[in-house]
Amino acid sequence: MTSAFDQSRYQVRFEWGATGLERLAPSDVVVVVDVLRFSSTVADRVAAGEPVALDADAHAVSLNGAAVAERAAGAGATVLLGCLRNASATARAALEEQVRRGARTSIAVIAAGELTSREPHAPLRFAVEDQLGAGAVIDALGALGVDHTSPEAAAACESFRGLRGAVRHLLTASGSGQELLERGARDEVLRAAEVDAVASAAVLRDGTFVAA
Repeated sequence: MTSAFDQSRYQVRFEWGATGLERLAPSDVVVVVDVLRFSSTVADRVAAGEPVALDADAHAVSLNGAAVAERAAGAGATVLLGCLRNASATARAALEEQVRRGARTSIAVIAAGELTSREPHAPLRFAVEDQLGAGAVIDALGALGVDHTSPEAAAACESFRGLRGAVRHLLTASGSGQELLERGARDEVLRAAEVDAVASAAVLRDGTFVAA
């Protein structure tokens, strides 16, 4: 059965966290966006030729992003890991999946957000870095002609387009960014703010992220 909130009428969809993934209609491709730090770190490691397992260590780094990826894979979707650094590469990988299937392919872009604790059903905190990262992926999809977006996806896209010039400032000034700056990880936050610095996408295959 469809619902008013499943965005099933649209090819490109957008939601937040694991509950958002469940709210959407099943999608052929799920792009998980967890900019600080899961997606950006894994994107760099995969681009360097290193496979990254979606295991207990990944869950320890990412309270939400790894769980979303695992849930999407369990539902049979092709799972990509997106961020600002690999937005265009991720969009190309999604389009290549559509070409491989030879049919219109639904794409759900899921901003991981920040869980406030490790407790079950902990509230999800809005994370501006994930909004921008998701918007960058959606914008890159549109540039490839994959632009039948839901209103939610369109709004995320326009947030990135309108604020692209301020991405470095927004990431360092955000709550997540400030937390990392306090830990001495300013360079990591600035690196995560670089748009399209990585030319390859990360896809989950048999429990491991590898280059698409």
